[in-house]
Amino acid sequence: MAWNEPGGGNKDPWSGKGGGEQGPPDLDEVVRKLQERLGGLFGGNKPSGGSTSGGGGGFNLPGGDFSSRAIGIIVGILLVIWLATGIYIVEPAERGVVTRFGAYVDTTGPGPHWHVPWPFESVVKVNVDEISTFSHSASMLTQDENIVDVELTVQSRIQDAGDYLFQVADPDQTLRDATVTVVRVTVGGSKLDFVMTEGRGAVAVTIQERVQALMDQYKTGLLVTSVNMQPAKPPEQVKAAFDDAIKAREDKERLENQAEAYANEVLPQARGEAARIIADARAYRDQVIARSEGETARFTAILTEYLMAPEVTRQRLYLETMEQVLGDSNKVIIDVEDGGNSLLYLPLDQLMKQRPDMAALSKPDVSAPAVASEAVDRPQRSVDRDRRVR
Repeated sequence: MAWNEPGGGNKDPWSGKGGGEQGPPDLDEVVRKLQERLGGLFGGNKPSGGSTSGGGGGFNLPGGDFSSRAIGIIVGILLVIWLATGIYIVEPAERGVVTRFGAYVDTTGPGPHWHVPWPFESVVKVNVDEISTFSHSASMLTQDENIVDVELTVQSRIQDAGDYLFQVADPDQTLRDATVTVVRVTVGGSKLDFVMTEGRGAVAVTIQERVQALMDQYKTGLLVTSVNMQPAKPPEQVKAAFDDAIKAREDKERLENQAEAYANEVLPQARGEAARIIADARAYRDQVIARSEGETARFTAILTEYLMAPEVTRQRLYLETMEQVLGDSNKVIIDVEDGGNSLLYLPLDQLMKQRPDMAALSKPDVSAPAVASEAVDRPQRSVDRDRRVR
């Protein structure tokens, strides 16, 4: 039965009367006891007797001066503690994202900082140096309508902590979805041989650039640091045929490298031999030209001498010719006058062997060009030689 119903005895649960039940403590009594305790703690005067309410139900605080000062000190201490909770330190590998009532305000770098304490502002620390890695593998169709199995590993880190937390709901899942899309587009636009051989590195670079472009467009705050693409493999049904084709391609490259090495070895030798032959030909040409010029000069000098003294010149030419013809002969011919001694013995051949300079003098140098002075003196030397022979 309710306390205000008829017959309920009008029992007020808050008045402490009726039914023999004790009501709740008086509010003035609670405040008085609290004042006594605070006054005793901070040196206040204890109240004498109960507090009296003035008109309008007010009450007086015992020891009012000391109690107000104590409350102020407590409030000040609590305020300092509350403000001190706004101090935070950001590590070198972290960035602090400050939010005010849940809205993004600022991003702070490494070092000590302060923000308005809770419940006004809060800070979320994000590690921007941590590398996140995930792998992706799938079978896809290439440009030349071949199926290839591709497996790659993507590494990323947080570049902008504010964008990472507030721009996209799940940046990591967005990165995975973008990677799947870009891989299919890139491999689908390339031929099988290019993906499986020399184009693997180029395909990985293209995938990284395109994925990063999508991350910047979506403002995920992520930076793709590397894309490592494993060697692409054909399906198991045709793997043997692809292995044979790859082996044949490798043999072709090996033979081409050997041929190029042989060419690099032979061509310099051939060029050197050709240069030597050309140099010899030029030397022979210069020698022949010099000999021809010398013989021409010699003939011109002899012609000049012949015009001046025909008889002497003819005699000299005859003697020089005989000297050239008989110069290498071991026989000695002596012109003896009639009635002379025919038993004359002169070992001229032995004398000539013992004195090579005489043999050298007996052989004129026909290759050297004649000079004008020698041509002028030659008739007189011919006459003197004729006299010595006689």
